[in-house]
Amino acid sequence: MPKLPGVNHLDAVRVLKKVGFKVARQGKHIVMTDGIHVVTIPRHNPVNAITMGNIARDAGLTNEKFRKLL
Repeated sequence: MPKLPGVNHLDAVRVLKKVGFKVARQGKHIVMTDGIHVVTIPRHNPVNAITMGNIARDAGLTNEKFRKLL
């Protein structure tokens, strides 16, 4: 499975909002949920490619689908 490129944390939040996630809380990390999945996005620019792939997987998205939504 190819890695996702490093993505700005705000772009990651925008993609997850497109698929139905809402921000649950914010601090040093942004916690988002869709009622079933809970994902935590660090406020790094860019978010590490491996970390971004894991966030996409935890959200129930494939890397390809996440890339298309960017």
